[in-house]
Amino acid sequence: YPDGGNVKVLGIDPTKKRKQLAYEIGTVFGQKEQLWTHLTPYDNFRFFGAIYDIPDGEMERRIEELSEIFELGLYINTPVRNLSLGQRIRCEIAASLIHKPKVLFLDEPTIGLDPVVKENIRALIRQMNKELHTTIFLTSHDIGDIEKLCKRIIIVNSGRIVLDDSMAHLKYHYLNKKTVEVKLHESVKLPSAEGITVLKEKGGYVKFEVDTAVMKIHDALRRIDTENVEDINISNIPLENIITDIYKSEGKTV
Repeated sequence: YPDGGNVKVLGIDPTKKRKQLAYEIGTVFGQKEQLWTHLTPYDNFRFFGAIYDIPDGEMERRIEELSEIFELGLYINTPVRNLSLGQRIRCEIAASLIHKPKVLFLDEPTIGLDPVVKENIRALIRQMNKELHTTIFLTSHDIGDIEKLCKRIIIVNSGRIVLDDSMAHLKYHYLNKKTVEVKLHESVKLPSAEGITVLKEKGGYVKFEVDTAVMKIHDALRRIDTENVEDINISNIPLENIITDIYKSEGKTV
């Protein structure tokens, strides 16, 4: 129960109507299993369907639908304990959707997964939102999850919201800095100028940051002898750095 304030999910107060709300939401915890490991995914789905009072015929249709969406056919009858972590997370998400929840809460669903499996899970989450029209709340410390999945981003520090904005606006408003990496045939020293911060210089390699609010990127590149350039890469600064700067601007440490 809260110390103060109030919250409603789908118009329901969870402290007063917890059981009613449970029929409308689903949850997946990346670090906590909800599936019975000695049962198969199919048996787990049947089990959760019974908990949510789903009639037999509807339950079978739902299992078939989720199995097709999440491509579970090859291992739906394999005990969960014998599945890989990526396969288990797919089944965890499918189990949380068995009762057609309107809202799905995902708590670090990609934690501990390798890059390929992470991308597969992210694709499934996008598919759920698009095809099943499920509202998804995602908590994650993985910036890749946030950047690739979220339309809206809320940054919380010490229990207080310090930013609530769209991902598109966040990038447009805060991505005014570019990182430039240049490999040169010969070593040269980059001329200093307002709006340019040299991050690394070693031999023929130069890495610097350009504040495009102060200096346009093409003006910064003119300071380099193009005939001496062997390779060049221009990228946005990582979203992680932007979030860190937002924390710092609030005068607090994370």
